[in-house]
Amino acid sequence: MEKIDILSFDLNELSLFLEELKQPRFRAKQIFKWLHSGVENFDQMTDIPKSFRELLKEKCYIATAEIIKKYVSKIDGTVKYVYKLYDGEYIESVLMKYKHGYTVCISTQVGCRMGCSFCASGIDGLFRNLTPSEMLAQILKAETDNDIRVSNVVMMGMGEPLDNFDNSVKFLKLVSSDNGINIGLRHISLSTSGVVSGIKKLAEYNFPITLSISLHAPFDTIRNDMMKVNKSWNISELLDACKEYQKVTTRRISFEYALIEGVNDSDECADKLSQILKGIMCHVNLIPANPVKENSFKKPNLAKIHAFQKRLTYNGLNATVRRTLGADIDASCGQLRRKAKEV
Repeated sequence: MEKIDILSFDLNELSLFLEELKQPRFRAKQIFKWLHSGVENFDQMTDIPKSFRELLKEKCYIATAEIIKKYVSKIDGTVKYVYKLYDGEYIESVLMKYKHGYTVCISTQVGCRMGCSFCASGIDGLFRNLTPSEMLAQILKAETDNDIRVSNVVMMGMGEPLDNFDNSVKFLKLVSSDNGINIGLRHISLSTSGVVSGIKKLAEYNFPITLSISLHAPFDTIRNDMMKVNKSWNISELLDACKEYQKVTTRRISFEYALIEGVNDSDECADKLSQILKGIMCHVNLIPANPVKENSFKKPNLAKIHAFQKRLTYNGLNATVRRTLGADIDASCGQLRRKAKEV
């Protein structure tokens, strides 16, 4: 018999499940709180009768993220994890410390099918989607491993969240539950490469999250070469979807822009970017490109990066250069996982 993924249950689903097991309803809230405290086995639930714990062991499993590799930056304390999942697959997650608290960057898939040319996550393609519980497990492990409380989450690790739409939505509901980790949706960012159909579906939920768009180029000719998704939905279609999304949610949108030397860092690109984003309440997050051994992309020098930012600002855009964290403990997302698999 295939065991049940109990950590992916919301409180109502858990209550119904316990009813089937002839258990009192109050047990649901007890177990839900235990699961979202980071326990990894049912024996840790000390106020649950032993006989019932044995029944739960027989029927269910608790999704966990086993730490295989852990890298701690000597510069800023950033922690990068390589986790092993129940089926032997590997994912990555990053814990970052800011003045306002701790942020965890989580993965939503094992690998990625988007195939962006500058990203290591999709080099080997998509292996499978993560369950809501496996997304939660990355946060819970970071909290218990460091004895901290996470206050912010970015769904910006391996994978495309909107390509794993139902599980990503379920995760958002679980992580913001009053009886669980209870991280407010306003403290969560979801990053997409530009899956327009997913953006339109997400707008229907009207979550007060921050939608982050991996744009990276203002011209279709450049973006087609960088991001395969642009051949399904071009920049105009993507920005129209963003405008529709903003009408519904009234939330500011973040546009991620990885600066690559000689590719998308020209004055012409800065001016075009300013033009196409006019009228959208947004912030542009400039990211000096991470080196990936599978391509020859390089980040521009610091003077070029700041000149690009100043040109955007002069043109009326809110633009900042992303602070680099954990620079001494490896490069872009996806590379640590590939190293772990090669061992």
